[in-house]
Amino acid sequence: MKNLKNLLKHIPSFQINSLFDDVTINSIEIDHREVKPGSLFICIKGFTVDGHQYAQSAYENGAAAILAERELDIEVPIIIVKDTSHVLPIIANAFFDSPTRKFPLIGVTGTNGKTSVTHLIEEMFKRNQQKTGLIGTIEMRINDHVTPVKNTTPDAIFLQKSFKEMEKEKVDAAIMEVSSHALDQGRVHGCDFDIAVFTNLSQDHLDYHPSMDHYLFAKSLLFAQLGNDYKQRKFAIINMDDSSSEFITRATAQPVISYGLTDKADFYAVNIELKADGVTFDLHTPAETVKINSKLMGLFSVYNMLAAAAAAYYSNIEISVIKDVLDNTTGVKGRFQPIANNRGIGLIVDYAHTPDSLENVLTTVKTFCKGQIFVVVGCGGDRDKSKRPQMAGIACEYADKAIFTSDNPRSESPEAIIDDMISPLEADNYQVVIDRKEAIQAAIDQAKRDDVILIAGKGHETYQIIGERVLEFDDVKVAKQFLED
Repeated sequence: MKNLKNLLKHIPSFQINSLFDDVTINSIEIDHREVKPGSLFICIKGFTVDGHQYAQSAYENGAAAILAERELDIEVPIIIVKDTSHVLPIIANAFFDSPTRKFPLIGVTGTNGKTSVTHLIEEMFKRNQQKTGLIGTIEMRINDHVTPVKNTTPDAIFLQKSFKEMEKEKVDAAIMEVSSHALDQGRVHGCDFDIAVFTNLSQDHLDYHPSMDHYLFAKSLLFAQLGNDYKQRKFAIINMDDSSSEFITRATAQPVISYGLTDKADFYAVNIELKADGVTFDLHTPAETVKINSKLMGLFSVYNMLAAAAAAYYSNIEISVIKDVLDNTTGVKGRFQPIANNRGIGLIVDYAHTPDSLENVLTTVKTFCKGQIFVVVGCGGDRDKSKRPQMAGIACEYADKAIFTSDNPRSESPEAIIDDMISPLEADNYQVVIDRKEAIQAAIDQAKRDDVILIAGKGHETYQIIGERVLEFDDVKVAKQFLED
């Protein structure tokens, strides 16, 4: 609960339509349906919806005041600013009393690996007997309490409210996936990051970003926003093996900690052995070298472990704890998740939905597959179309048999999406099965002992978006159903 006048002290320039000395704000909302008596409703212009159109509804639901970009004929205080989207995180941060100043905040950004890295860091804090908060693609967790999230990085109100809850629960650290959309739209403004981690950059989200340069610039904002002063101990942790690392490094004023596969990095892995049941390597840190015997698979997992180890180390977690987690973790749902069966086939579900991530997981499968490799994959509708033929090309190059199917077609025709994927293909080692359930069944029916099936693209998701319908669909459950038949 805040006095409106005190909240507005944080905004340098605004106009008002009436006196508001006694207005008390109980909540901040950008969805008129969530407005309650005493709410401050903030009108946000989105890509498809303009919040100004719902100001009257917000008033009828009890809004005590409205923040807008133009005058409104409504009998409550109207505060007018040039850009409500820019003001939103300022107001949210003030309303919840700057919660991220009360505990360390670690942000992880990059095209691939964000979920795995944040979960590994969380495991390290927990193994160190510390309380944690986590905000990611799949869910938000405060200690053991789980809340589903809609976006990789939610809006500023949800974030600040969540961080306030973490503060009340006295977490020792919060870890968050930070998307390029969130950085570009300023959703994480007001978040006081202590450590920023960069995993990698490859083609993705070009339906939103005008170019790869724009995409890279958006990612670099997390590192620029670590700040220029050195009053607090802050670090930028960067994958030096990625071609974008130099640009990211130049974006930050804070100390840079590098990781990679050569001794030029601060944290590096050597003597790497990729196996069917995991990976072993020597982890070199600034303090000591330890042998890692991990159940995680693939070279990309080595990079994820290096990133997490560096973040944990500079969060004052002992190397012995870091090693214990890396040796024993079983990974994240939908991230290279094996499905046990008695048919002698390997079946893996993975979220790989970009050309780079699909190539990574198929390359990993090649290191241990004794038979043929099958991949079931599609591309999402209303998303970057340029990656569709790339995905198909990689599937046919690295797998013995590709089965192209629906992902989340959304408003597009599944047939049209698959046509975009296969029209430039010269390879012929593929088939098209539009229905995703039937495609998974086709792969399982064709696979023989020692073959490996990769079901790619949806990973942890438990739904499929077709048109405006959100249908229940879980790759793991569907695959298990056919394995049991």
